[in-house]
Amino acid sequence: MDPPRTGSPYQPAIEALESHPEKFYNVSKLGGAKYDTLPYSIRVLFESSVRNCDGFLVKETDAMNILDWKTKQNHVEVPFCPARVVLQDFTGIPAMVDFAAMREAVRNAGGDPVKVNPACPTDLTVDHSLQIDFSKCAIQNAPNPGGGEQKPLARLSPLKPPLRKPPPCRGHSGCRGSCGAGEAGRSPGPFSAQIENTPILCPFHLQPVPEPETVLKNQEMEFGRNRERLQFFKWSSKVFENVSIIPPETGTAHQVNLEYLSRVVFDVKDFLHPDSVVGTDSHTTMVNGLGILGWGVGGIEAEAVMLGMPLTLPLPEVVGCELTGTVSPFATSIDIVLSITKHLRQADVAGKFVEFFGSGVSQLSVADRTTIANMCPEYGAILSFFPVDNVTLKHLKHAGFDKAKLEVTEAYLKAVKLFRNDESSSREPEYSQVVQVSLSSIIPYVSGPKRSQDRVAVNNMKSDFQACLNEKSGVKGFQIAAEKQNDIVPVQYEGNEYKLSHGCVVIAAVISCTNNCNPSVMLAAGLLAKKAVEAGLVVKPYIRTSLSPGSGMVTHYLSSSGVLPYLSKLGFEVVGYGCSTCVGNTAPLPEAIRNAIKQGDLIACGVLSGTKNFEGRLCDCVRANYLASPPLVVAYAIAGTVHIDFDTEPLGTGFNGKSIYLRDIWPTRQELHTVEEERVISSMFKELKEKMEKGNKRWNLLEAPESTLFPWDLKSTYIRCPSFFDKLAKEAAPPRAVENAHVLLFLGDSVTTDHISPAGSIARSSAAAKYLTSKGLTPREFNSYGARRGNDAVMTRGTFANIKLLNKFIGKPAPKTIHFPSGQTLDVFEAAELYQKEGIPVIILAGKKYGLGSSRDWAAKGPFLLGVKAVLAESYEKVHRSQLIGIGIAPLQFRPGENPSTLGLTGREQFSILFPPDLLPRMTLDIKTSTGKVFSVIALFENNMEITLYKNGGSLNFVARRFL
Repeated sequence: MDPPRTGSPYQPAIEALESHPEKFYNVSKLGGAKYDTLPYSIRVLFESSVRNCDGFLVKETDAMNILDWKTKQNHVEVPFCPARVVLQDFTGIPAMVDFAAMREAVRNAGGDPVKVNPACPTDLTVDHSLQIDFSKCAIQNAPNPGGGEQKPLARLSPLKPPLRKPPPCRGHSGCRGSCGAGEAGRSPGPFSAQIENTPILCPFHLQPVPEPETVLKNQEMEFGRNRERLQFFKWSSKVFENVSIIPPETGTAHQVNLEYLSRVVFDVKDFLHPDSVVGTDSHTTMVNGLGILGWGVGGIEAEAVMLGMPLTLPLPEVVGCELTGTVSPFATSIDIVLSITKHLRQADVAGKFVEFFGSGVSQLSVADRTTIANMCPEYGAILSFFPVDNVTLKHLKHAGFDKAKLEVTEAYLKAVKLFRNDESSSREPEYSQVVQVSLSSIIPYVSGPKRSQDRVAVNNMKSDFQACLNEKSGVKGFQIAAEKQNDIVPVQYEGNEYKLSHGCVVIAAVISCTNNCNPSVMLAAGLLAKKAVEAGLVVKPYIRTSLSPGSGMVTHYLSSSGVLPYLSKLGFEVVGYGCSTCVGNTAPLPEAIRNAIKQGDLIACGVLSGTKNFEGRLCDCVRANYLASPPLVVAYAIAGTVHIDFDTEPLGTGFNGKSIYLRDIWPTRQELHTVEEERVISSMFKELKEKMEKGNKRWNLLEAPESTLFPWDLKSTYIRCPSFFDKLAKEAAPPRAVENAHVLLFLGDSVTTDHISPAGSIARSSAAAKYLTSKGLTPREFNSYGARRGNDAVMTRGTFANIKLLNKFIGKPAPKTIHFPSGQTLDVFEAAELYQKEGIPVIILAGKKYGLGSSRDWAAKGPFLLGVKAVLAESYEKVHRSQLIGIGIAPLQFRPGENPSTLGLTGREQFSILFPPDLLPRMTLDIKTSTGKVFSVIALFENNMEITLYKNGGSLNFVARRFL
């Protein structure tokens, strides 16, 4: 935000930093003894309220309520003004399209469109558009999703000449690459230094080897299919103030946020304040590992923050998580994450802040902390905060902070008591509750096969998978008949016969998600691959293996440590930088493998190092998906099955027919520490920053318009002016009653945002596919839902198009529903379209935890454009509930102990809902059905601001009216 506002009642609290010219609000003196007992995260909220107090958006009473956190937690709502916003392109493009549309609407209503700009610094990272079109299996028979004439595979980017493949290395028996070096080029060891942005080097000879063809081909495809979107982003960076775009192939939003955008302490015109951020990505919480308060929000809320509005949240409880003991040498940071996740989920931290303290905190590196903080959406917390300490400062030094910046950062944080010190005699803050976790008790786990919360100890994996085969079909079971459980299906692939069975691994992905901020787990995967290759182990060629790092820094330390060629040898080639397998952007399995899986009705498996493993996300024929640490992903790929006991069964046969066990190739903690200390150095961050600032050649050559208003192309299937502002007027109309609404969908528990608004490929039989076909596109040109989020026509048709959607009207998973006036079973979009033509409103009935999963604004925008007026559920995921309000859909909740079953509702009734003019937070409303039944529900508005937004038709229209 801006420096202190004129007229703030807290101006007398401004002081100069000792021995420095910078000034700041000395909130520690202002708060006195009460401040000293506040959790560190609440101190950040207090500083923000003091600095931004203007008597309108932020009032003096708000600051005092935060200072009285001990008694006011959960009883009051407080505003928070984040210092900045981070967008990723899947959710960033609709946000920027909305800004472009808002400019047009304001112009049409008589306002000045030039005034429509983000008031808060906004960084947009183009990272989610990567699709894996080419991998080691797919490169020979690659698809052509961009459409048009198929290009020869030998032809690479026109901006980068093809690389000539050198002859095989003959100078070292251990070099299985193609570096071309002779005996004279031999290096004294495998861990020699390499500069970022140079070709990958053979670890034995430091001679350049070709950049993997998969990277170049995927980059070329990405720029080809997404050119229109990229031009829109470039236009946005030119015409909007306070907007910067991080080009494609730089890294994921959360990774770039951590490595490049984070300030820790903001310095705005010599005025200091803590860094803080909200982002349209659930992994925004990663920055809390650096002592930066931040969490994920929906695109609608992010747009409001971008326009200078504070977020409003209940003053949260803060759960103190005390870490004690010493980490086991065999446990990775992912094991620590999953163990802490289990403890905190059992402690019920949903909707709360978590803050870490205790002797164990100092044993965790910043990489460990960011990995732990990154997973907090999985156990329901708003954020997981690690206050800045000496470990953080040491990391910042390596990350490129100069000495003067570090001195100011440390001095300021100590002055406002935001610096944690184990050696200090001051007592720990007071917390709402304390959860204790002993690091010594943590053992390796994976999660799956269907939900991330179902943890399985690795040493129990074989027996647990067997139990899943036996168990009744449900959240874990597959209900495979006993006589079918040992079935083997032979399959011919690339001239060889392989045998598939239940538990066979067909997808293994080390992807750009949780793990890539942590060098130890990625290096562990690389060192394991190195030992595996040297022992003679291989990965079966039909397994879809991929390595999609979060940023160039990850590739850099994998390459410079000498392990990248070994990962590549096992099929884990770098396919690009961005979200890929995790969001459904994976290449299809070979047809022979798909047919064999279907023929044998096999439970095939995917193993990935991400945070999401919902059914159907990876591939419709892969029914079991496990989340694992990167080294375990590689291990299971080598084994070719999850139906294995690593303690007693070998991964495979190495040279000379020797059985190789996991313990033979697992890197020791000392090996990891040695490589990490030597390789993860400050030059990596320095080179990464230079790469980000330079952009890339394709991006730099891309042309874009510079007009104040975006020149919408009516033929475009990527960018369309949405209809959210069609009824924009200076004054908002009162909320209308919902009369005689039909139920569009009758859903059960745990409906995710993936079910509501898919992000992966567009099925050829879907309503979105029919629309794109009508525009002259072929299936190869469909791209993904994520890539087309700037087109409301596609996204509305994609709403509730997930093949795993279970609508009780249909009785089986399918994106279908019943149009009751005609009795037809239709695609959800087609039914909604008919209802709208008939002038009939619709609502949704749902069970518990409606809207789970990644924050996704189209999961609210889509239903709104389908004509949904209200959702009636037993409970909601917090972010999704706020998104519904932000778009103008009423979130209604059954009273405790009630649900459609207890009320005798079939969903075939018509429902009428009256909203009174004096609507209040959590007001009880009556709903009347066409059968004469009347029952009460709770209007799930948490504060008056949410009611104001709802009455204005959502936050977009509320904000737009400020410019009229």
